[in-house]
Amino acid sequence: LCDISGSDAAVVVLRKDVKKPAEIVGIWMVGCAGMCFGAVVLGGVTRLTESGLSMVDWRLLKDMKPPGSEEEWQQEFDKYKQFPEYKYMESKKEMTLSDFKFIYYMEWGHRMWGRTTGIVFLLPALYFLRKGWISQSAKPRLALCAGLLGLQGFLGWYMVKSGLEDKPNPSDVPRVSHYRLATHLGAAFALYTLFLWQGFNHLLTPIKMADAQSLKKLRGMAHGVKTAVFLTALSGAFVAGLDAGLTYNSYPKMADKWIPDDMWVISPKWRNIFENPTFVQFNHRHLAESTVLLIAGFWWLARKAPLHPRARLAVNLLLGMAFGQASLGVLTLLTYVPTSIAATHQSGSLVLLSLAVWMTHELRRLPK
Repeated sequence: LCDISGSDAAVVVLRKDVKKPAEIVGIWMVGCAGMCFGAVVLGGVTRLTESGLSMVDWRLLKDMKPPGSEEEWQQEFDKYKQFPEYKYMESKKEMTLSDFKFIYYMEWGHRMWGRTTGIVFLLPALYFLRKGWISQSAKPRLALCAGLLGLQGFLGWYMVKSGLEDKPNPSDVPRVSHYRLATHLGAAFALYTLFLWQGFNHLLTPIKMADAQSLKKLRGMAHGVKTAVFLTALSGAFVAGLDAGLTYNSYPKMADKWIPDDMWVISPKWRNIFENPTFVQFNHRHLAESTVLLIAGFWWLARKAPLHPRARLAVNLLLGMAFGQASLGVLTLLTYVPTSIAATHQSGSLVLLSLAVWMTHELRRLPK
């Protein structure tokens, strides 16, 4: 309730005007991160429902309108019948036009969500650049976001294309390359992280914490924790791409053994690490366990560090989510990978990564 007049009033108005664009840009960045989150979840459900190969071509504009008449639907169905997945599915169970419509709409929804994400990013970006709301230091990161978005579109089709090719062995299950799937998911996680970090930069008030020795150690460890979460999630893409979650559905042992007998059946031996479903599941299990232990150790070391309440909240939530995500993983395994639980588990990996990014952002060293 101060009496403000003259130049003082102008200063108050100016400060208010300067703050508002930063908040708007921050909300937009977090919104773009939310769109990425939705794309990852929808992509996971699309894969779990075996819908990803239903659209056998890629047309930027024409794909935006799904078939309207029964004749158009039949034409799309006839195109799908020419590819390996239909022949494999038909050998197990007859596929009707109604069945095809379901998987087509799943893949179409995923593609449209991706293109909407591009629009949600691009149009405001052009507006904010024109208004001068993007700082000079943020422009390279904005360009990186644009590049990653374009790359995602290419990687999506590059991945799908691998599943439309005939397999050397007719009995092989038609599926996309798990290498391309992991690249597609990894790029999505990188883009999500970039959007979220920039959103935090604009929305969270920087907090100066005491420059204690314990904080210096925690800052270094925080990046290690974030990397471990990212790599564990990426190994999950290999599990998904090879359907490795269905090889051993017991825990903690794999068919009453700590180390299964069929881990080195592929030649040359190094290929087992990436292409043997048993080895891939083994890797994901122990990467996940190691990540949970790393987060628990980080939390233990952070107990006595002079953290701000906001940073401490991030550390506590990270620990809780780590145990929750590990429990979801075990449940997914023991229940033979049902779509609902598996999709929740994949979403959980992104929530865990979000908390790791938030924690790292809170602990970062502020410029003088």
